[in-house]
Amino acid sequence: MKYIEEFRDGEVARTLARRIAAAVEPGRRYSFMEFCGGHTHAISRYGLADLLPGGVRMVHGPGCPVCVLPIGRIDLAISLALERGVMLCSYGDTLRVPASGGLSLLKAKARGADVRMVYSTLDALQLARDHPQREIVFFAIGFETTTPPTALAIQQAQFEGLANFSVLCCHVLTPAAISHILESPEVRQWGTVPIDGFIGPAHVSTVIGSRPYEFFAEEYRKPVVIAGFEPLDVMQAILMLVRQVNEGRCDVENEFSRAVTREGNVKAQDRVAQVFELRREFEWRGLSVVPYSALRIRGEYAAFDAERRFGLQYRSVPDHKACECGAILRGVKRPQDCRLFGTVCTPDNPMGSCMVSSEGACAAHYSYGRYRDLALSDG
Repeated sequence: MKYIEEFRDGEVARTLARRIAAAVEPGRRYSFMEFCGGHTHAISRYGLADLLPGGVRMVHGPGCPVCVLPIGRIDLAISLALERGVMLCSYGDTLRVPASGGLSLLKAKARGADVRMVYSTLDALQLARDHPQREIVFFAIGFETTTPPTALAIQQAQFEGLANFSVLCCHVLTPAAISHILESPEVRQWGTVPIDGFIGPAHVSTVIGSRPYEFFAEEYRKPVVIAGFEPLDVMQAILMLVRQVNEGRCDVENEFSRAVTREGNVKAQDRVAQVFELRREFEWRGLSVVPYSALRIRGEYAAFDAERRFGLQYRSVPDHKACECGAILRGVKRPQDCRLFGTVCTPDNPMGSCMVSSEGACAAHYSYGRYRDLALSDG
């Protein structure tokens, strides 16, 4: 199938591996962060780390929307469902993220809360139409990829006069998170997380384009290569990054040119700008509070803002003391460095957000990497 099989060709992958090995300068180490969880999943699933020379290290970033959702935001959703009696709906993985008191939205559902899994914002709107006497709250999460559909849902609700529909908005912004990582002590001050360049997100970039990353290349002198999620996309992006580092260049290059342009999807951007505005600050799991890194609903659409409608007040909640998700999301630690990984914490019983989504670093390593760890330890 076009754009599937041709980007998973094993022989081409081995050819790219040889080219990367030939490009790597002797004695030099290269450290690249793949920001997006889709790339983390591809690296683990297809064993790409085994194809890379020893001098090239991949650092997992925070790029899974479910993973970076702080406990306090999930607590707000749970309180709406359990205490306010709303019908709360969201995407599947969101329902499984651990929150306070051992709860998750799924466990709240088991206690009697009306929690529904939806596949799109259209499903959430239909619930509002089908249940006019109930308050329907859509728990909206995600990066720039999922923000336009939420904006459209709010405008559609206003057009139809769906007074029982509102949105608990937790949409976050990729560029702000990258800036925060580059300004972090681990990267800038202590150097415990060396980053020579980034593999830029794929789906996010189809919306925002490649232009927002030009700031990182210019200000922080870090190259960025936007890449698709297939294994050959990732391998080609690594080769492009190695070449940039060798040549002392810090450019934004677009490997994913079949889907991403410099300007992005301007119509989607305009729709988002009509409905949302920047928050002054927002807490990310693992990154703490990041200024101007998330969106809130504009005053013109305040009637559809669940935070305003229900008078919600956010309260920060610390992660489980033994869980290393925060450090893993910053690239400070690897999944296998967490003492809970693969024992207490599994995809069926996640203790932290990184084990919930298939794009989370812990879930990806659990599915594809833990047996490799055992083989290496036995060897």
